[in-house]
Amino acid sequence: MGHVASIVEMRPEEAAVVAELKAGSEDAYASLIAQYHQPVYSLVARILTNADDAPDVTQDVFIKVFRNIGGFHGQSSLRTWIYRIALHEAYNQRRWWFRHKAQEVTIEVQASESEDAGPRLCWKDALADERQSPFESAAKSEMRALVESALRKVPEPFRTVVVLRDLEGLAYEEIAEVLHVRVGTVKSRLMRGRATLRQSLAEFFTVTGPRTGRETVTVVDKGLCEEAV
Repeated sequence: MGHVASIVEMRPEEAAVVAELKAGSEDAYASLIAQYHQPVYSLVARILTNADDAPDVTQDVFIKVFRNIGGFHGQSSLRTWIYRIALHEAYNQRRWWFRHKAQEVTIEVQASESEDAGPRLCWKDALADERQSPFESAAKSEMRALVESALRKVPEPFRTVVVLRDLEGLAYEEIAEVLHVRVGTVKSRLMRGRATLRQSLAEFFTVTGPRTGRETVTVVDKGLCEEAV
């Protein structure tokens, strides 16, 4: 009865989805993947040290979701619960990478790091194509690559909060649920993360000037560099 009561407290549409998932509905699982695959992939890729691991980690996330849906009783939203699993898997992969892969890094990785706008950056593939002109598309790809590179220099736990708030659009309360911290802690980390990101991007704005810097500053100011309230 406790499980049923928790389901009833959820939004009716979400409660229905959870009930179908717990019943093993293949259609419900397919719908869940269709809805959350891209957000989970983008989140994981931005947290990982090596974004090339994102497809495997994303697959692991949904395996964990499928295996553990029976233990979801509506204490948080379904999205918050899935994001919590995604962060857990991404952090585990990062720890593994630092233990096993970092020592293997040689010329190959150094070469890829020098290609700032190379194809390994995830935003170009993960974000929707708005059918801009080739010039606009190239400019946006350059900007995304720049911000992506700067974002990877933001230390944890500040980077995770910036990603969840400014890129995934979660509310402060949702982020607090995902990370099991207070809302005040979320806002503090967000301010620290944004400040670090601004500092990393400041040199680019100075160098590029009116050619691309102004557009980039405008976009960042609307999201990544707004002040937490």
